[in-house]
Amino acid sequence: MHKLNSKVPASPRSRCHPFKLMPFLQCINISTVGSYQSTYHSNQLLNGLLKSGRINDARKMFDKMPQRDEYTWNTMISGFVSLGRLVDARELFDGFPSRSSITWSSLISGYCRHGCENEAFDLFRSMRLEGHTPSQYTLGSILRVCSALGLIRNGELIHGYIVKNGFESNVYVVTGLVDMYAKCKHISEAEVLFKRLAYDKGNHVLWTTMVTGYSQNGDGRKAIEFFRYMHAEEVESNQFTFPSILTACSAVSAHCFGEQVHGCIVRSGFGRNVYVQSALVDMYAKCGDFSSAKRVLENMEDNDVVSWNSMLVGCVRHGFEEEALLLFKKMHARNMKIDHYTFPSVLNCCTVGSTDAKHVHCLIVKTGFEKYKLVSNALIDMYAKTGDLNCAYAVFEKLLHKDVISWTSLVTGYAQNGSHEKSLRIFCDMGIAGVRPDQFIIASILSACAELTLLEFGKQVHSDFIKSGLRSSLSVENSLVAMYAKCGCLNDADAIFVSMHVRDVITWTALIVGYAQNGKGKESLRFYDSMVSSGTKPDFITFIGLLFACSHAGLVDDGRVYFQQMSKFYGIEPGPEHYACMIDLYGRSGKLNEAKELLNQMNVKPDATVWKALLAACRVHGNLELAERAATNLFVLEPMNAMPYVMLSNIYSAAGKWDAAAKIRKLMKSKGITKEPGCSWIEINSRVHTFISEDRGHPMAADIYSKIDEIIIRIKEAGYVPDMNFSLHDMDREGKEVGLAYHSEKLAVAFGLLASPQSAPIRIFKNLRVCGDCHSAMKYISRAFNRRIILRDSNCFHHFKEGECSCGDYW
Repeated sequence: MHKLNSKVPASPRSRCHPFKLMPFLQCINISTVGSYQSTYHSNQLLNGLLKSGRINDARKMFDKMPQRDEYTWNTMISGFVSLGRLVDARELFDGFPSRSSITWSSLISGYCRHGCENEAFDLFRSMRLEGHTPSQYTLGSILRVCSALGLIRNGELIHGYIVKNGFESNVYVVTGLVDMYAKCKHISEAEVLFKRLAYDKGNHVLWTTMVTGYSQNGDGRKAIEFFRYMHAEEVESNQFTFPSILTACSAVSAHCFGEQVHGCIVRSGFGRNVYVQSALVDMYAKCGDFSSAKRVLENMEDNDVVSWNSMLVGCVRHGFEEEALLLFKKMHARNMKIDHYTFPSVLNCCTVGSTDAKHVHCLIVKTGFEKYKLVSNALIDMYAKTGDLNCAYAVFEKLLHKDVISWTSLVTGYAQNGSHEKSLRIFCDMGIAGVRPDQFIIASILSACAELTLLEFGKQVHSDFIKSGLRSSLSVENSLVAMYAKCGCLNDADAIFVSMHVRDVITWTALIVGYAQNGKGKESLRFYDSMVSSGTKPDFITFIGLLFACSHAGLVDDGRVYFQQMSKFYGIEPGPEHYACMIDLYGRSGKLNEAKELLNQMNVKPDATVWKALLAACRVHGNLELAERAATNLFVLEPMNAMPYVMLSNIYSAAGKWDAAAKIRKLMKSKGITKEPGCSWIEINSRVHTFISEDRGHPMAADIYSKIDEIIIRIKEAGYVPDMNFSLHDMDREGKEVGLAYHSEKLAVAFGLLASPQSAPIRIFKNLRVCGDCHSAMKYISRAFNRRIILRDSNCFHHFKEGECSCGDYW
């Protein structure tokens, strides 16, 4: 023990480093520390205990030391800070009678390092109030917190303090400021500060910070330009610079420049650095150069999961799902440590019911990654997109902490698979759960409202979205245009359209289709001309809307021109949907021979849509021979669809061929095919009221039927004559009239006259086509009762006003 206290020679060989004292320290009895007269030696022992990880022994020694100096306190506080024991560090700090700037800086840095930013800022303020000047390292720590958390306001306050206290020439501090401004998306302020220190060619951190700043701010081209400037100034790049510039290359698909950077990496000797290699794989994969990405990946000494994940993401983004699955299988075969970023990419490649989807899901459960929200959200999204909504819901239910992405994946999945009512119910549950919606889920819900024609609900969603303060997006605005147009509110659709700063082909197409569906085909064509003039190219869907507009407005010549323009000017080959629109156009115009000729000239095999269009045309013009041909093909293509059986039966009935009609209905019954019952619904005070023909189940049935009798009397006085062609039952005239009077849309309009304000339009929706008699009756009702009636059937809108319909009776 005496030798430990004695002076030792200055020779480096014999000088006792604290680490070399460890064998002796293991044997020291802490209770004997009082025998030491030298605080210096005690501090050395204390430091040795801390470096060996014996923090509790160090604290016992600290408590029993008879004399402590500033070094003793700072060493002990620093030891607690390094292990994250901030409560213990703060206890010592508060008990230290003469704290110095080093003490304050040590604790502040610890709070910053361990994510306690509020405590760090509080301490920093207290330090200044007590008159202590923070060191450059304290300022650097506090600026790193601002950078990591995007606390620009706090960062600006620190900047003001730096200027006032003469730190603006300190390279270390100013580099921290540049980093803070760059990461807080204030790159112009970072540029100003950088220019003051640009002369310092050896400050790699400063130059690299600017490259990273441009890249993280989404300005990849500026990052590339700055990297060129850095290279021209002969500033050396390092293992931090190269990944940043490669990320910028990925963002702007600068493949050629990325290859040049790769050459610089090899020449600089960083070709074996795992972070640089990972960034190279990512750059090549995102640029679609998979051979180069694979070559870098295979030359890596270690199986780096980040690099493999980058390769997976690249394959998925470029549509190489099979290659991505093979890559994942290789990762699994190599026993790589797959992480929670791997699975979402793999799930994007899976199709529901496939062996791969089941195996990946099983592996997720087995490895415990199902508890990761990112992975569970990807599972929900995969099942929802591929139509397995039961599995999507099961995963969703097991998720303990659901975020907006979890809810959005499920709501969007139900909406895209036609379960619109379910998607609305889940959206309401999301609101009850207190989760705020984002732009993606709002767009999906508005689309569901459009499909269900729930105008009031859609308006409420629109209102809540405005109140939320969320920034609008193109997808939300497009959904709003489509929702209002599909609900028959063209003025509202126009208002949204006019307010949009950016419009794409979906925007224009929504308006073109909306106007066409509302009986304004000529306006649809004018919008198409404006769209082309704006430089927006029409797509496959645009031409469906355009031909639909021509079909419902009887614009045969225009329809022919647009049909030819598709392939001639835009390289879009007509699909079955376009042929169906053209056949419908010819059929409505009575040009059945031209429809038949086009059918024989089709470049694609006619699908059910084409034959339905032809059958509908035969229904209008009573062509039995062609109707039988169309129906026969539909019996094969859609054997369980009641539509061709019902329509052919109706054609026979209209022609007075009751036996043939009965035979078709008997055949339909023998096959177990049931007809979808015609129903109409109307929304009053946010409640939907549904009716079927001769329905007496409504609470106001007596009043509704009394109103029907009044309606029939008044419209007959105005000139209405029931059209017996639409009473398809073999009975006397009186029975046919009664049957026509109680069609579902007439019951709905009677209820609308009773329950809605006189000034409000009556909005009725029907799941099937409106019959000719009801269409005629609605015109008379609008005039006799001086009411505007908006009726949407399965095909289009009919706006009735003062005895006229928007379709011009061409429907």
